[in-house]
Amino acid sequence: MHFDHAGIATDDAAALADQYATLFDAPVAHEEEFDGMQVVFLDFGDSYFELLEPLSDEGAIASYLDSNGPGIHHLALATDDIESALAHARELDITLIDEEPREGAWGHEVAFLHPKDTGGVLLEYVQH
Repeated sequence: MHFDHAGIATDDAAALADQYATLFDAPVAHEEEFDGMQVVFLDFGDSYFELLEPLSDEGAIASYLDSNGPGIHHLALATDDIESALAHARELDITLIDEEPREGAWGHEVAFLHPKDTGGVLLEYVQH
């Protein structure tokens, strides 16, 4: 497993992508509308920033922004075997938000672990 990306909730993914591209020389690697969000991945070589902008007032990112404002929403760890990673988390009594992997942005399989069991951090497993 290795660090894959930081998911960042924002009200304006395009503006933040432009700012980060200029500030960090991090090009856009992928962009799409997914699950009611505009999603932009910025390439940092061996990891990404995933910018998440809600396209409506509903959904997880819209709720997050209402409660917390812009900022880091989650951290993601890449795995070659998401099923085994979830099984291991279950063995350790970690509460899973996703019992089974589901399709995420960029066509990746993803599953989230509940922050109540991970030090207050929403963690994501991602399999490319």
